[in-house]
Formats: sequence, C-alpha cells, structure tokens
Amino acid sequence: MAVGVVDLSTAPNARFASVNGWTMMYAASLPKIAILLAAYQNIEDGLLLDSPELHEWLTRMIRRSNNHAATYMIDVIGLQRIEDLIQRYYLYIPENGGGIWLGARYPMGSERYPEPIKGLYHAATVAQLCHFYYMLANGEFISPERSLQMLEILSRPGLHDKFVSVLEKHVSSDRLFRKSGDWGISFSDSVLVCDDGWRKYILAAMIEDKNGERILRDLVPVMEGLLKPSGYKGPSRQQTKATSRPES
Repeated sequence: MAVGVVDLSTAPNARFASVNGWTMMYAASLPKIAILLAAYQNIEDGLLLDSPELHEWLTRMIRRSNNHAATYMIDVIGLQRIEDLIQRYYLYIPENGGGIWLGARYPMGSERYPEPIKGLYHAATVAQLCHFYYMLANGEFISPERSLQMLEILSRPGLHDKFVSVLEKHVSSDRLFRKSGDWGISFSDSVLVCDDGWRKYILAAMIEDKNGERILRDLVPVMEGLLKPSGYKGPSRQQTKATSRPES
C-alpha cells in the first residue's frame, strides 16, 4: 500500500506526506493522465487540432476511464511521444524511484515500453501523482490556460467509486478533479479537492488487496480527520455554490 497527501490549505506553503511514496506500483487506468497531458502539449505545439470531437474522446477516457478512447488517443499521439513528455516534465525519475509511466495501449498491443525499475507498463508512484496534481493546480503544465483545460476534463467524475463515493457526499463534483484505476487486486485513486471550506488537498493511494475498493473508501475520512482544522465550523455543501476552479 502507498499513500500520498498534499495539504493545500496553507498555500503557498503546501505540505506533503507519504507512506511508500516513491514505490512503483501497478496503476491500471490511472496513468491515462499522461495521455491527457500529451494531448494538450500536442495542441499547444500545433501537432493536434483542438475540437469538440477531441474533447469528447479525452472526456470519455478520463471521466469514464474508457479503454477504447485511451487507445485511440495513444495511437493519435504515439507511445514514444507520451514517454518523452513524461520525461520532459520530470514525472518519471529512475533515481528517485520512478513515477508515472504509460508504456502500452489499453488493452496492451504489440508495441510495449516497460518502465526500467519493475518492468511495468501502466504504473505510478503516489509522490509523482501528487506532483502531477500540484502542478496542475498551480497552472504549471504547458500554460495556465492549458492546465485549466486539463482540470476541466478531470472534473465531474463519471465513476462513483473509491474516493469519489465518499467525497461526493460533501463536495460538488465540479470541485473534484480525479483519475482512478483498478484491475484484479490492484486498486488506485487520485484526486485534487478544491472546496470552498477546509477541503483543499491532494490525495493519492495505490493498494494491492482484494478489499482495495473498501480500503480506499475508508482512507478518505481518516485523512480528512488529520487535515480538518480543529473546531472548524463552516458552510455546508447546501449553503455554498461552487463556481470556480483552482487559481493559476
């Protein structure tokens, strides 16, 4: 099990903590965030045309974790290009234990690029997942405008499981920016929470356990118990209306 959390309530002095933060683990669909980053980098570089159709492909890939949409985007962009961009943004650093890695289609085809530490094809560390969301929240991927476009696609999760099954009871879906994954006994989730109250944090976790879904759900109140200010009394979800995105 690996867990990473970033407390954003003390910005600009965010605080990070982790357990097994730099341990590479199989992450199933979670590394699809690398495809999202590569797509917007290609748009910025003039290699890909932004369009409503492209937005729909990316939205299906992220919110519904659609494998067909992910493979379509991989074929449009190219696995090598995605790997190069992961390296460019220092999202995978072998000497620091690895990071986010996407080295095959969904499902895997003949073209495969295993990551060099454990030979995984879809993998991540919670430290680099937290880094990914932190950069997005601060507008540091490509440009502030492109970062906001990526956040828009990560918002309003279409799968109501793991972290989201707990968080959506308290936070408007347009303030949850999330990607998850699971396969067999491997379960993973990652979320940037930007609520109007005290919930301003990044949480990422990966687990290898047959009860991983339940463990991830149970993890949310535990972490929030540590993050919530003592004696805090603020507006409820019904009393507030979420209308903005993280500042960039």
